[in-house]
Order: sequence, then structure tokens, then C-alpha cells
Amino acid sequence: MRKFRTALAATAVAALGLAALATAPAQAAAQPAFLAASQMPPSSTPWTATQVFAGVPENGGALCAPYKIPAQNSRYREFSTELDTNGVQITTVARTEADAVKLVDTLRKALAGCGPLLERQNPGLHAVSAYHGKLAVEEGAWVYSLDTADPQVGSTDIHLFSVGRDGRAVTFVRWGQLGDLKDAPLTAFRTTAKTAVDKLYPAA
Repeated sequence: MRKFRTALAATAVAALGLAALATAPAQAAAQPAFLAASQMPPSSTPWTATQVFAGVPENGGALCAPYKIPAQNSRYREFSTELDTNGVQITTVARTEADAVKLVDTLRKALAGCGPLLERQNPGLHAVSAYHGKLAVEEGAWVYSLDTADPQVGSTDIHLFSVGRDGRAVTFVRWGQLGDLKDAPLTAFRTTAKTAVDKLYPAA
């Protein structure tokens, strides 16, 4: 009887070990989730969203921070409405958490200095960047805006950005349309930014 019980115990331990091995790769392979079109800030016409693509958009996707998000281990989704309002979410999984922290810092510095950089690159353009605080979600999300005016063309554009992190996953969200900061749905965008981080790895 003792030998039989020992054999059962050994079988149970082996089964648990195999289950753990089977679970670990599944967790490691889990891809961060993306925003749905309905989770973008409200608009007068409905949002539509593309499928999720591998890599980053051709233009880098991140105004003032193009190509700072590596294409490897990154995916993105683009959003649009019928009224020239558009957006993008780019998510990347860094090799280590330290690398993720470094990428967040890089993106935040690029967004904070966006206005002055654009003015240097485009004489005559007026561009103002602003920081709108940190959101309490996972390891944090930071919100920025960019307000631009081109007197030669007579156009004004407003963009809102967020950079957030959950462990090794970093997500970048951009929203943009014609207009000024006063026309932008800043409060609603904060909700979108928080949701983007919350959705990366939803609680089981």
C-alpha cells in the first residue's frame, strides 16, 4: 500500500510540474490587449478601428517621437472618424522592466519637448507642448498635448498623447484633430489613457 501511495504522489507531482510548464509558455506568449474603437474619446461621428498589426506604423506613429518605439515586439492599431479625427495606439513589450522604464522616459522627454522641436524644424510654425499630469494606473500613465498653428496655411491642430506602462509592456496613445486645446476632450482622453493601460493585461 505504501508503494502504491508513493507512486500516486509521484504521479501527482509530475502532473503538477507538467501543468506549470504548460502554463508558463502560455503566459509568456500572452499579447497585451488593445483599445476598442468605442473606448476612444466621444466624437460626433463613430470611431472605427483597424485590426491590430505587427510592428509600428510607417511614420513611426509617434509625433515628435518617431521611431523611438522599436518595431520588434510591437503592435499597433489605428483609429479614425468621418470628421478627420484620428488616433493610434502602439504597444511594445520590452525585454526587461528596466528597458520598459527607459522607453517611457524617452517618450516622455520627446513629448515634453515636442513644440520647440517642431518650431525649429518648421520656421513660422507655432507649436506649444503641455504636460497634463500622471494617472494612477498600474506603473502609471502620463498625458501630454501639442497645439500647433501654421499661419501660412491657416490651420490649427491639436494632439493629445499618453504613455503608460504595466510591467514590461509600454503603450502609447495619440488622438488628433483640427482645432485648439480648448476643443480637445482632455478629460475623456484621460479615461482612454487609463483604459489603455488597464487593458494591457486584464486581471483574470
